[in-house]
Amino acid sequence: MLKKTLLAAVALVALAGVAAAEDLKEFRIGILGGENEADRLRSYQCMVDKLPAVLGVEKVSLFPAADYDGVIQGLLGGTLDYAELGASGFAKIYLADAKAVEPILTTVQTDGSMGYYSIMVARKDSGMTKVTDIKGKKLGFADPDSTSGYLIPTVTLPEAIGGPLKEFVAETGFGGGHENLVLEVLKGTFDAGTTFGSGVGDFKDGYTSGNLRKMVDKGILNMDDLVELWKSPLIPNGPIVVRTSMNDDMKSKFKTFMMDLPKTDAACFSAIQGGDFTGFTEVNADFYKPIIDARRATIGG
Repeated sequence: MLKKTLLAAVALVALAGVAAAEDLKEFRIGILGGENEADRLRSYQCMVDKLPAVLGVEKVSLFPAADYDGVIQGLLGGTLDYAELGASGFAKIYLADAKAVEPILTTVQTDGSMGYYSIMVARKDSGMTKVTDIKGKKLGFADPDSTSGYLIPTVTLPEAIGGPLKEFVAETGFGGGHENLVLEVLKGTFDAGTTFGSGVGDFKDGYTSGNLRKMVDKGILNMDDLVELWKSPLIPNGPIVVRTSMNDDMKSKFKTFMMDLPKTDAACFSAIQGGDFTGFTEVNADFYKPIIDARRATIGG
């Protein structure tokens, strides 16, 4: 009896240790690659300033990865607490470990939709005006783990061009993220490339949100230099994910903070999301099942 009592006491102490470990001193944010690092850090600075008081942590640290996979591996390894992913990036995590992260929110476009588009662009002076003009050309993708920049074009372009992509174009490659991909198209490294946008508003403005709009707002892209060749079917907006093993109280506080952010600090919300959105809505893994299935069937985990 005494032995059982002692074992129970040890177990309680161990559980208390776990709880104490979850009383985080630091909240770690992963930031996807594909945009200038200084710009990414600047966009997320408002989170560094606000979240310590909200979550009761001593500090918030930003971890800007060189590419998408850097954040994905951090989430799989439990070294990051929160990140905003594309649907394909989440699918990669889910296929490796379905319990590693929990999708809690996604963005809502200004027209009320919960999706965005893969958009193929080329230089306006290229003479190309439609997707079939990429025949025999060099096509650039943003990142192997990008939904709009690789997975969706891989799945849907064959129907648009009437055959296998690898037999239609001369060559494919990766641009090192969405921003750099567009810059490489402008430089002529690629004849055309796939990036993303809300599809809401006008192409000439870079739409209301997405990579093109962010580049316009930063003054590094003139939309008059580009032409749109193709737009994909609607893609589910990517999720805000948190580490599943995070304690429920912290998850709840963080989720409430994010849901309220469009009203409490519209500038911070816009900076993080990169454009105009109505706000957030709740999601779970089921929302991304079509993307998970598409990734499993094509490029895998």
